[in-house]
Amino acid sequence: MSFSDRSSGRRRTAHAARTALGASALALTLLTTAACGPDNSSADTAATAGAGAGAAPNIGLPANLEDLKKWKFDDWEKWAKDYALPAAAKGFWTLDKLLKAKPNEPLPPPAAPPAAPPAAPAQPTQAPAQPSQPAKPSQPAQPGQPTPPGAPTAPATTPGKPPAGQPTQPGHPTPPPAAPKPSNTQQPASQAPAQPAQPTQAPAQPPAQPAQPTQAPAQPAQPSQAPAQPAQPPAQPAQPAQPADNGNDPLPKTVNAQPLPHPYTKLAVHGKLFADAPGSGAEAAAGLSHYQCSATVVADPAHPGKSNLVWTAGHCIHQGKGGKYFSNISFIPAFNSNGALSGGKQAEEAQYAPLGIWNATQAVTSPQWKAEGGDGGSPATQYDFAIIRVQPGEGGKSLEETVGGAVPVWFNAPREQLSITEYGYPAAPPFDGMELNRCESGKPTRLSYDPTRPPMHAIGCTMTGGSSGGGWLAVKDGRPALVSNVSVGQHTGDPKFQAGPYLDDVAAGAYDFISKKG
Repeated sequence: MSFSDRSSGRRRTAHAARTALGASALALTLLTTAACGPDNSSADTAATAGAGAGAAPNIGLPANLEDLKKWKFDDWEKWAKDYALPAAAKGFWTLDKLLKAKPNEPLPPPAAPPAAPPAAPAQPTQAPAQPSQPAKPSQPAQPGQPTPPGAPTAPATTPGKPPAGQPTQPGHPTPPPAAPKPSNTQQPASQAPAQPAQPTQAPAQPPAQPAQPTQAPAQPAQPSQAPAQPAQPPAQPAQPAQPADNGNDPLPKTVNAQPLPHPYTKLAVHGKLFADAPGSGAEAAAGLSHYQCSATVVADPAHPGKSNLVWTAGHCIHQGKGGKYFSNISFIPAFNSNGALSGGKQAEEAQYAPLGIWNATQAVTSPQWKAEGGDGGSPATQYDFAIIRVQPGEGGKSLEETVGGAVPVWFNAPREQLSITEYGYPAAPPFDGMELNRCESGKPTRLSYDPTRPPMHAIGCTMTGGSSGGGWLAVKDGRPALVSNVSVGQHTGDPKFQAGPYLDDVAAGAYDFISKKG
């Protein structure tokens, strides 16, 4: 699928998937929700197959996803050696820099969703065994006979496609049609007509008796038929487990983003994230390295009620494979809450940043994003998330205390229970980045680049670049909880949609790590 508004020819790793929570009722509860950096070198990229958790000090990306899910705090600390970041200098983000910041684009999806591999035809492999069945004398060889090579058992484990015209339900892959099972009555039926045919052979024997020995040597090859039958029953239970769609559902329908009314007092957990991409020379001197994303204040389990944690996309703070962390990462909650910058107006910092500018001092993203991330949607985008820690405010007041709340994170959320609303500050046309928008997108579908990893959530939403990292919220136990963030997106054509990572145990491990490091 195509993708628009890519901001520059620089290597930007931006992904689009916008999720959100929805309904004004959820907004009213946000403020009452109680609180329930990885390596800059390219060393991680070399270790894509390595020891599991707790192995040697230089922990890379384990070959087995289950090993990564079992990482403990010490494993994360060995891997995320550069989680500490230099804070931006006070006053670094002037209004001029903020207005020049380019939208960090969600990454474009692939030209077409990955297709399931075609099913291998089961019937042709069985047919060749049937013509040799007329030789009845082979039956005594059945007892105890081992299955010879070439017995038709492979088709039982070959992935298949869903039946034509049959829709695939989210989270429930449609099993492929079962291969026709050879009937056990076929062999006696084929042998019965063979017996009356024998008298026709008798007259042929007097003139050509030497031809008889040619039938005997054929017998040793025939026992392969009988053992083939016992091998078929195990194939039946394997069929329901065959993937039908590689984790892909039909794309969601377009949902139009809606600007929220000023002020954003009850939505102050949402804000804009600014950062400088690694660069040098004329580009950096001209201010072309300034980028903007969206982000959400999340609860800190280690510091309940006093969180300084912010959730965003991995591509908003780190370049991905072989790259580095961005610098001067700062978060502005409730950006332009009173509309001071709306309509091209100018304003003072106290007006467009009423709750202050919060500088990041720590950050962590997924090992998959650091080791594999790059331009365009890929398996790395299925783990395109990041958490940053910001400096406390004056007098040690936390970010959560300042904005009036924080959103808990819902890991391993059941897909069938989700109705997602996305929040963000889209900045690429037709948006200008000054307004907080929302997409009430409902139930997500699935989008996958690698069926061995959890499929992404996909929702319809017309938000554009700048909404990357924006929080996707769903209701859990009557309160909003973060379930994903914008990573991948398509902003042209129809449908317009975004996708975000499914937050599993890997995301929970990164979250636990940075929570305890505070």
